Amino acid sequence: MERSFFEKNRRTLYDTLPEGSLFACFAGRVLPQSADAEYPYFANRNFAYLTGLDGAEVHDFVLLAGKTDGGVEETVFALPPDPLAERWTGRRLSPQEITERSGVERVLPVERFDAAFHALAMSGRFRTLVLDLWKKNREDPDTEAYRFAARAEYPFLRVENCHGQLCAQRTIKAPCEIEAMRRAMTVTRAGIEAMMRASRPGMYEYQYKAVFDHALADRGVLVPAFPSIIAAGENNFCIHYYSYTGQARDGDMVLNDVGAAWDGLCTDVSRGWPCNGKFSPKQRQLYECAYRTSQHMFSIIKPGMPMADVDRLCHQYCGGLLREIGLLGADEAPEKYMWHGGAHHVGWDVHDQVDMTRPVAAGMVFCVDVGIYVEEWGIGFRLEDNCLVTEDGCENLSATIPRSVEEIEAFMAGR
Repeated sequence: MERSFFEKNRRTLYDTLPEGSLFACFAGRVLPQSADAEYPYFANRNFAYLTGLDGAEVHDFVLLAGKTDGGVEETVFALPPDPLAERWTGRRLSPQEITERSGVERVLPVERFDAAFHALAMSGRFRTLVLDLWKKNREDPDTEAYRFAARAEYPFLRVENCHGQLCAQRTIKAPCEIEAMRRAMTVTRAGIEAMMRASRPGMYEYQYKAVFDHALADRGVLVPAFPSIIAAGENNFCIHYYSYTGQARDGDMVLNDVGAAWDGLCTDVSRGWPCNGKFSPKQRQLYECAYRTSQHMFSIIKPGMPMADVDRLCHQYCGGLLREIGLLGADEAPEKYMWHGGAHHVGWDVHDQVDMTRPVAAGMVFCVDVGIYVEEWGIGFRLEDNCLVTEDGCENLSATIPRSVEEIEAFMAGR
């Protein structure tokens, strides 16, 4: 992506800050796993969104900006060149590379962040400290922003949270973000089709995963957008299943919920297919309900629709189809067989953090996710596609990945 995109993201945020504000955004630290091992590093998504700095080499980076009536002064504090450290953990970004990617002209060693912040805080020019403060659950570990907000040295700085503003900015995707998602989708398609092509009775879930990962790596994507969900048979009834130890028996459905990312933008696609390539009558019956529901949703989604209606109407329409085939009673709710929501936004996070109060609008990208789980039939799967909202309707970004019964059977048969 062009650095102008990230410069615009920062300007939009800075315009919402009051004069006399200090803004700090932390890329995050590497977390210990066990003994001297560490978890793979994943940069804070708002830091990446604001700077274009992503990947394993940006841990411990900080973006610091001060806004006064004279304008905004911004600095990236980064790990400095260190030949000995780089011998062990890889080359670090140079200040020139950081500026080229982010557009931030001033780059200093991260060791100087505390002193630089102290000098600004004590200058008398700033009254507010703005941070990206968010937790999914109260008991989650504190992030760098939370730890920084709790420091007692600067009680005269009023702490404000800009997380809502960043969510608002991320709600509508820019053309370059949509292009990145299209490129990611070509990789996701290759991975799913590779699994379909390899599928056979007796295949283990970890073998499907290996096929998917190989297809991604062949296209330069070394890590999927999120941990892949690949299940077979009874494991399909665990919505977020990560064990990969089960075996697809003849007649079992294979469920996958997978995606690739490109330039930091995620895709999230689900497909289900019989491991032997041929739908049984009951599998076909249920899959047709999901497919018809998905087709219906893509025919009605358009700007102005309340976002909550995407989920509500998906369940309502599919529930009607399940009643038509006699599976769902007249007084039974669709949730008996539809265990999760029918829509979530996709972008810098696979469940993107956006303003969910906004009605559907052009430039939004969210999933249309139709899941049906009938344990008494031993059949569970979901059909999930990525929906780009246009000026007068929507586009299915994952439409070319085999999705109807006929398309799946023909593809798996080599036709």
